[in-house]
Amino acid sequence: MTPNFRSRMKAKRFPLNLVPLITGIGAIIFFACSSLRHALFQSTAYDLGWYDQVVYLISSGQPPIISFWGNHIMGDHAAVILYPLALLYKIAPNVHWLFFVQSIALASGCWLTAQLARQEGLKPPQAEAMAVVYLLYPVVFNLNLFDFHPEVLLVPGLFGAVLAARAGKIGWFCATVGLTLLSKAVLSLTVAAMGFWLLIFEKRRWYGCIALTAGIAWFLIATQVVIPHFSGGEAAGVGRYSFLGDSVFEIILNLFLKPGIVLGKIFTLPNLEYLILLFIPIIWGISARHLAPLVAILPTLAMNLITDLPAQKDLVHQYSLTALPFFILAIISALAAKETWFQRKRWIILWALISFLALAKYGYFWSKYAQELDTLAATREAVARVETKGGVLTAAQIAPHLTHRPLIKLALDELKDIELSAFDYVLLNLRHPGWQSSPETMQYLTKRVQQIPAFEEVYRQDDVVLWERKGSG
Repeated sequence: MTPNFRSRMKAKRFPLNLVPLITGIGAIIFFACSSLRHALFQSTAYDLGWYDQVVYLISSGQPPIISFWGNHIMGDHAAVILYPLALLYKIAPNVHWLFFVQSIALASGCWLTAQLARQEGLKPPQAEAMAVVYLLYPVVFNLNLFDFHPEVLLVPGLFGAVLAARAGKIGWFCATVGLTLLSKAVLSLTVAAMGFWLLIFEKRRWYGCIALTAGIAWFLIATQVVIPHFSGGEAAGVGRYSFLGDSVFEIILNLFLKPGIVLGKIFTLPNLEYLILLFIPIIWGISARHLAPLVAILPTLAMNLITDLPAQKDLVHQYSLTALPFFILAIISALAAKETWFQRKRWIILWALISFLALAKYGYFWSKYAQELDTLAATREAVARVETKGGVLTAAQIAPHLTHRPLIKLALDELKDIELSAFDYVLLNLRHPGWQSSPETMQYLTKRVQQIPAFEEVYRQDDVVLWERKGSG
């Protein structure tokens, strides 16, 4: 009996009692934080209002047309998973279902990390430490605060797929791969890359072939059939890479035909800063001999490095989450081989905690969200006075509280001349205009509404004003 086999058997006999507790606490904290942010009117139309509206519309049997955008939800990211999620709204149409799903999905990575660590033969304290490393990776907490995104389901999807592949459970593997693919079309690239890794480096031929084939197939179907059918155009995000072409295939082709342009986009100071932010929380566990799992993050890195969109180069938004499962796998492998900076649980957790304190955005609650508390009560009262499912024109931070209707638009600077006849309500916060809105636009819209006899002012308090079309109540 080899030492490695003995250590694995010992790990399996030792119950990790702390991990379920940590996972549960993590889920509760995530749910509480996202719910509190929403209650403070800090969630936004993009993306919470976006997904809440379409899930509500699906649940009520209406066409899932995103009124902020004007197109069918399947023309966005081909997120098929939103349809089964709508079953939760059948129980009760409440945005907190999305927070619940997101918190469970993100927290599940904690438990799954520990299972992968046990599978690799790590000692129980090390497995518990790795579970904490996952939970304290800053992008997990930060993404949970940033509204809702269906791609959070990649956490149980990708972690579960690797766990199933290594355990020889092909049924579970197919199910978890399917969950990942149906969460967002672009995840098909990560699934395909994971398949390549499983095939070449893990020597799991059938699992690698399934993931590689499924990833490529769904990428082609989603970007060339589903999204164009529902949107009438190219896949979402193509515009971020317009310097390489106007279509998915043109961009992929020019990645190889125009290396000068690509390299010029990669070697920049913002990208260096991004890579430092991405790796510093887990740099202690990265070993040159155990980098094979990082093959699967190449599509993520490529997309994030060559775009000019700042949101894809931070730990606040969702764009780096796909890298985390494979960071964890690389560290587990290095830790099992004793090739990491730290081996002891306390030092591993200390590094993770310091990184979290430095890079997580928990401080937003008192440094950012508290700035608009002066209009909180008035905004709640105004929202409560919107009594019908009629169209609403409002601010980005108010919209997620009113998205259970077919028509809701944002009072943005670029839309200040929007036709008002389609709306039954206009709700503005003149003191805090919101995302991409200015005080000047608020004043301009106020004058326009006041000049329309059909609208009457039904509420005004602390610069929060609600107009209602006569006869709509």
